[in-house]
Amino acid sequence: MERQQLISRWLEQLYPQQRFELDPASSDASFRRYFRVSFDDGRTAIVMDAPPSHEDCTPWLRIRALFAQAGVHVPELLAEDLERGFLLISDLGSTTYLAALQADPGQARPLYEAAGRALVHIQLASRPGVLPDYDHALLERELMLFPDWYLARHLGVELSPDQCNVMQQTFARILQVNLAEPRVFVHRDYHSRNLMRQTTAETNPGIIDFQDAVYGPLSYDLVSLFKDAYIEWDEEQTLDWLIRYWEAARRAGVPVRSDFGEFHRDYEWMGVQRHIKVLGIFARLYHRDGKENYLKDMPLVMKHLRTACDRYRELGPFLKLLDEVEARPLEVGYTF
Repeated sequence: MERQQLISRWLEQLYPQQRFELDPASSDASFRRYFRVSFDDGRTAIVMDAPPSHEDCTPWLRIRALFAQAGVHVPELLAEDLERGFLLISDLGSTTYLAALQADPGQARPLYEAAGRALVHIQLASRPGVLPDYDHALLERELMLFPDWYLARHLGVELSPDQCNVMQQTFARILQVNLAEPRVFVHRDYHSRNLMRQTTAETNPGIIDFQDAVYGPLSYDLVSLFKDAYIEWDEEQTLDWLIRYWEAARRAGVPVRSDFGEFHRDYEWMGVQRHIKVLGIFARLYHRDGKENYLKDMPLVMKHLRTACDRYRELGPFLKLLDEVEARPLEVGYTF
């Protein structure tokens, strides 16, 4: 409540002649919170509350400028108080892609195609040395959230030496494939909760929560988008969207693989890295931060992970490990 009062005083100083109301807009998995400011003349804006002891606003400001220059729709900066961790930004509305698609799945094709086009713009603007590298150390650190938080804390499982060896070998192979990809700007959470449906097709999507962007594997944001943790689509549908993106990216000059089969394999293996990471993150959000709403999303993430592992022989031992730690009965079958 104290910070909300500070925000109100800040807004009163910015707009001494304006009356306004301040209401919670949303929160995310970090310490950031968002408030919607409704002015008496009908205008609205968003206050980002990022306590300086926990959050740094400067990456958000830098990446907002990069993405705006790339030609995608991000919030405008209206005012800032970095010392107290307040940003006043334009309001991209309250309808996420997730909410829009749950209300009307028929919107999926135009919304996802718009998201793919925006991603092409971001990737075309990419250049090294601007954003932090999504390097081996960072990718591996994300993978290690899985044994630390999902296995040990969430499932209460301690791996045997043989199981540890399987996991380590699998992680090494995953990273080898991930790091061989072409590199571009990566939003890092380009999914249905961070894309806002706009009133005009030309401005879709509104893009938020980009402060953790990096320079890394090209397929990462595509995995976030099409293998979303929060909404599920038939693989036939997502494959169609992926092909449409790949064709548009090739025409535009994004450095995608010239062979779609190779491109799709990169995408699948990048998905394995992300799904393993997300299971660890969701477990941490529950056990450390008390955010139990993420538990309901774990089964879909595990389904994505298992589907990909079942498809590639090299990931078979890790799939067996998942069976063992989740005490699944073995199924007799054949692998070709």
